[in-house]
Amino acid sequence: MKRLMVGPFNRVEGDLEVALDIAEGRVQAAYVNSPMYRGFEQMLKDKYPLDALVYVPRICGICSVAQSAAAAQALAHAMGLQPPENGRLAANLTIAAENLADHLSHFYLFFMPDFARSFYKGRAWFSDTHARFKAVSGSAMADILPARAKFMHLMGYLAGKWPHTLSLQPGGSSRPLESAEQIRLAILLAEFRSFLERTLFGDQLESVANLDSESALLAWMDSHTTSADLPHFLSIAYDLELHKMGRASDRFMSYGAYHDGDDSLLPSGLWENGELRALDISTIREDVSHSWMEGEAALAPAIGHTLPHPGKAGAYSWCKSPRLDGHVIETGALARQLVAGHPLARDLVARYGGNVMARVIARMLEIACMVPVMEEWVRRIRLGEPFCQAVTGLEDGSGIGLVEAARGSLGHWIEVRHGRIYNYQIIAPTTWNFSPRDAAGKPGALEQALVGVQIEENNEGAPVAVQHVVRSFDPCMVCTVH
Repeated sequence: MKRLMVGPFNRVEGDLEVALDIAEGRVQAAYVNSPMYRGFEQMLKDKYPLDALVYVPRICGICSVAQSAAAAQALAHAMGLQPPENGRLAANLTIAAENLADHLSHFYLFFMPDFARSFYKGRAWFSDTHARFKAVSGSAMADILPARAKFMHLMGYLAGKWPHTLSLQPGGSSRPLESAEQIRLAILLAEFRSFLERTLFGDQLESVANLDSESALLAWMDSHTTSADLPHFLSIAYDLELHKMGRASDRFMSYGAYHDGDDSLLPSGLWENGELRALDISTIREDVSHSWMEGEAALAPAIGHTLPHPGKAGAYSWCKSPRLDGHVIETGALARQLVAGHPLARDLVARYGGNVMARVIARMLEIACMVPVMEEWVRRIRLGEPFCQAVTGLEDGSGIGLVEAARGSLGHWIEVRHGRIYNYQIIAPTTWNFSPRDAAGKPGALEQALVGVQIEENNEGAPVAVQHVVRSFDPCMVCTVH
């Protein structure tokens, strides 16, 4: 057995280190370290409740809207507020715009450049991949960056700015739309659809969204082999057997996303052993046995705390270990699509479990499924009707805000006493996926997914297979310890 230290990883938001125990050329055990602590939860203590809306977006420059939405929903829960329909639609559009832009960035800027490394020079697809996806100089950069920038103009109309928007409020959205802006949103979505159908998919969004099995996916790939970037990825994925790499706990959680009246477009739930189960958030506990945090008992987030204890014996990460009813959970786009019942996602996981290829495909499915829904949301906005309820102060109360960020389930828990924040706790998606071991010794999702990965001879940094597994979760390490 030998120990390999991998990190810091490039193309990752924040710092990440992974220790790998290797024997016979494969990973036997992994230990994931989030080496950065910032203390946002301590910053929020004793602040006015609405101040959270200013602080929490700055947790992350990539998923700042998701943090805003979670804080707004936690405050709305504590205040007993229900936003008007326009406010819900505007919030849904704002969160969806950030999530889809994140999926696009992950595919083109974070994930695909690894296949353009010289390690793969002998593969039949390498030459085209190198020309298309090499970091900075690949032709994909000239396509994706302008398209993403134009798509993010939606944020200007919906939220005033991005990142760190302040438009999402407990009572809805403080940025009402005018007639010309509603038209412009529709145009921007039409232009984004055109880019996706021409460049990413080589097919209509609805055709991609309707793929219902691996056999349908393979047939679609064979008929689109040279037309677009997703079919190109699929040919790489099957050649490298990415569908057999990176399996973790196979327990998948979604808090539900995009509220619409009493329902959510994407429901909440737990997908486990091929069955959908109701999600009971009251069973969430945060274990700190291997975290540089004070405390011994695993606590519910509503009564938990995030107090640093550097040098704690037995600890190896600043990240906590959240567990659902004692179980390790995977969260993200794949989890959302499994819970929502997408047949392709369920077929892939039934065949291979959670894996690198399935996680990437789920993000692409989410793009294909969500753009038509966003187009409908824009049409449903009723100009001249309210976007936001007035918000009064909050003296005492508690609330929970649960949203789905691009990377998965994000939760905020707030308690207010005498008009000030008494306690604020946050569990980010990457905290679920990149958690260290818990008191029972159960590794986190990424730690499980790395076991069995082959370690290649490679002089370009971290082993490429390890990179593929880590990036398939799309880590945001600044969100793990706020």
